[in-house]
Amino acid sequence: MPELPEVETVKNTLKGQVLNKKIVGVNIFYPNLIEFPTADKFKRQIINQTINDIKRRGKWLMFELDDYFLLSHLRMEGKYLIRQKSDEVTKHEHISFLFSDNTELRYQDTRKFGRMHLIKKEEINDRKPINELGLEPWDSNLNVSYLKEKYKTKKLPIKTVILDQSIIVGIGNIYADEILFLSHINPLKKCANLTDSELQSIIDNTKKVLDLAIKDGGTTIRSYTSSEGVHGRFQQNLKVHNKENTPCSVCHTNIIKIRIGGRGTCYCENCQKL
Repeated sequence: MPELPEVETVKNTLKGQVLNKKIVGVNIFYPNLIEFPTADKFKRQIINQTINDIKRRGKWLMFELDDYFLLSHLRMEGKYLIRQKSDEVTKHEHISFLFSDNTELRYQDTRKFGRMHLIKKEEINDRKPINELGLEPWDSNLNVSYLKEKYKTKKLPIKTVILDQSIIVGIGNIYADEILFLSHINPLKKCANLTDSELQSIIDNTKKVLDLAIKDGGTTIRSYTSSEGVHGRFQQNLKVHNKENTPCSVCHTNIIKIRIGGRGTCYCENCQKL
């Protein structure tokens, strides 16, 4: 958490708050959040840059500046907050960007897992992390042939591989469970054994689930909110994730929970036969 729909919601929320604002100062209270370049260079380069747009690639926020992209991964609990310059900096606010109107965009992260990169625009597609990412769920190149080629040598369970951001971006644990349930695919099934129709179901249901989740503002579970007072509603539509020991909405068999690749995985043994 957050996954693609949550990051999309954060993006859309922030676009209404910080577009066309000029960064005139930055405070970095926890330098380890800056993955590239060094924290000192980051500060020098970002000063006097204006936020012209905010995009998303996979689970990465992309703040489009004049000369750079500021990439931000929220990981488990990252949040962006709008504050006044005079407001007290709280314990978990680790980076603050001061704008010329004396408002601030502050990055809050209780667990300090988030990461940022500041990359020149002309280099954005040639450097990590963007050059390591797979296709977006709505990319026209995401088809059965593409998945067959990516999956053909993989002996791992589909639940593990569907989370691989170098193949399809943006799918995390919550949506993986939901996609596989709607596709009637057992999460333990090996990738190389998936049929063409099952691969097509994964593609179709990935789009379906993520479209609906974006419409609902993401899924609010544990500590995630896209902004203060903005909560996702998709948790009301979850079919299997976090539904262990409750009846399946289709066949009324109790949903079970197991661990696959270290991830808690919920599914229906009857609807998703191996």
